[in-house]
Amino acid sequence: MDGGFAEYVAQRHQRLCRMAYLLSRDWGQAEDLVQTALARAWLAWRRIEGDPDRYVYKIIVNTHASWWRRRWRGEVPTDVLPDGADARDVAAEVGDQAALWAAIGALSPRQRAVIVLHYFEGLTLIQVADTVGCSLGTAKTQLRRALTHLRVDPDIQTLKLEGARR
Repeated sequence: MDGGFAEYVAQRHQRLCRMAYLLSRDWGQAEDLVQTALARAWLAWRRIEGDPDRYVYKIIVNTHASWWRRRWRGEVPTDVLPDGADARDVAAEVGDQAALWAAIGALSPRQRAVIVLHYFEGLTLIQVADTVGCSLGTAKTQLRRALTHLRVDPDIQTLKLEGARR
């Protein structure tokens, strides 16, 4: 009756959540993004031709972009105030991976989407451009700018970015 939608969700939910997390860097928002994307995909499930991943990825990227544009970037409440004596250097406690994720998190939403879709989801640049809703040239430009930003980031300059010359 659902045309394979339940099986798709069962098989892909974790990967979709991971992809959404890489975009948003927040598990709660990632789950909301996936839930929104799957709800929209369910409505169009019978019309989706070919690989449903690309359709769902596109919904996630577009929803994240629209949420990001509307989000207020002011103060963020915390349980513990970071006082000087109690504050710790978290960057020193974590390895290169945390520095890389912080640098990726500092990219613009579109650049982050291009990096995540191309390097973590394995989409070609043509597929990335289609998913993000831009031309191939724009996708290449966004990828180049993102990689340039990552290469000059002082916290990750010593890291080797695998496949950065694609």
